[in-house]
Amino acid sequence: MEKVRFYYDPISPYAWLATKQIARIEAAGVHLEMEPVLLAGLLKAHGTKGPAEVPAKREFLFRDVMRIADAHGLPFRGPPGHPFNPLLALRMCLAISSLTSRRRFTFMLSQACWERGLDISSPAVLKQLAAECDLNGEALQAAAGEPAIKQALIDATESAAALGVFGVPTFSYMGELFWGGDRIDLLLRRIAGHRIDEARLKEFLARPALAERQL
Repeated sequence: MEKVRFYYDPISPYAWLATKQIARIEAAGVHLEMEPVLLAGLLKAHGTKGPAEVPAKREFLFRDVMRIADAHGLPFRGPPGHPFNPLLALRMCLAISSLTSRRRFTFMLSQACWERGLDISSPAVLKQLAAECDLNGEALQAAAGEPAIKQALIDATESAAALGVFGVPTFSYMGELFWGGDRIDLLLRRIAGHRIDEARLKEFLARPALAERQL
């Protein structure tokens, strides 16, 4: 079965919205793998800012998210503050050896944050959520503090950045990246066999810049 890799950080409300469409992707006959990554690390690697760090984009982003949630009948509460620190949550994800349990906990993080309004940077909240997933939160938090797990998150983020992943949610399929929950329809078209003209893309990208913005 062909694979789709889902690069994910619960700090993104669009990643939350994307989790609601996973069944559509899997219905196309592919296997989906979760890949927790640190959005802040991706932004640093590419020298960019997150949209919530730009005042004009911040209001637009959350207005947009609330519109999409309303259109799909999803409750929106949002975390107590944003941005927040997702490091512990991401490390706990990576500490879960069972991919099925990791996926369940990952989806629970987004639901708790964006639908229930919980602070998923809080160790106590994360223990509660682990228990709701029939996981040992105390053991996961202990494992999350181990150097190997910390390094695993760094490695996953660096590997993603090296592949060209610059934000979340991003889906990877057959070497192509699809960024954003609003690209899922295009991902499904690709899975169905539709492809762009790669030679034309390469030719276009090789064209010189005709102007350069002064920073």
